[in-house]
Amino acid sequence: MPPRTMRAVRLHEYGGPDVLRYDEVPIPEPGPGEVLVRVHAAGVNPPDRYLRGGHTRVPGETESTVRLPVIPGTDISGVVEAVAADVEGLATGDEVFGLLRFPSFDGSAYAEYVAAPAADLARKPAGIDHVHAAGAPMSGLTAWQFLIELGHDHPSPFQEARHRPTALDAGTTVLVNGAAGGVGHFALQLAKWKGAHVIAVASGAHESFLRELGADRFIDYTRSRPEELVHDVDLVLDAVGGPGSKRFLRTLKHGGSQFPVLPGDFDEEEIAKLGVTVSSTQVRSNGAQLAELGRLLDAGTVRVAIDSTFTLADARAAHEHAARGHLQGKIVLTAA
Repeated sequence: MPPRTMRAVRLHEYGGPDVLRYDEVPIPEPGPGEVLVRVHAAGVNPPDRYLRGGHTRVPGETESTVRLPVIPGTDISGVVEAVAADVEGLATGDEVFGLLRFPSFDGSAYAEYVAAPAADLARKPAGIDHVHAAGAPMSGLTAWQFLIELGHDHPSPFQEARHRPTALDAGTTVLVNGAAGGVGHFALQLAKWKGAHVIAVASGAHESFLRELGADRFIDYTRSRPEELVHDVDLVLDAVGGPGSKRFLRTLKHGGSQFPVLPGDFDEEEIAKLGVTVSSTQVRSNGAQLAELGRLLDAGTVRVAIDSTFTLADARAAHEHAARGHLQGKIVLTAA
């Protein structure tokens, strides 16, 4: 039986990395449809930092549901310790990984134990450890839902139309901007899995890493402007997104698509004139899709790159490291 209390990272106020506190708190009880997971590792993602900074409303929601103190985090890998009576398919001792309750800030992953919806979990691939498994859920599912299969009918908070991935095959050219980061390195590998020709954009320090992952062409954005070198691509997956994303529109062929992970500021007239599509979506927890991704991870077809690891007690240092940017893969917290 697990102890009655655990250690967890909590926010009692919003601010910089220094507001992350390492507390002793009660272990949660799994409710209907949930399992209790002993966390071995937890992934660090941008929404964790948004929450820490006081951004408590998920896009599409009219108000915040966050109440302080709160445990941040959504990505976990660990071992099932207890199972609610109505849960089937999971048992005590199973190794699992998952993206918990997203989109929301209720994941509570920065902890030694978490009550997790069984539907958000998949069995951890046997061929990878907990650290690598914890680096996969949010970034891997984001790339999957943008590129392979959306997998749900929930309306997008960013656009009226339902996001539709572009068919990828040997005749498709894909440009991935921010290819060395969490979402970017998954997007590169998934596009290659489908047979596409992939152009990776990142800083020069990541060239050998991205070529190892299968990039057919590499562009160092610190030395060249990709939009001046690349033309007639079928798809741009912009893992950076934001205001600068519109510069990639002119790399697309007529009929091409651009998928900014963070919605940018686009001119509808320019989009129409170029004859291209811009589409975005919001990643959602999905245990079934994660199981599909897990099979690719287990086979070595896709791998998780780990930028760095920190202990749960050092979550502040992990957030400080994340704020410096230029990551190569994922930051992961390890639980004792």
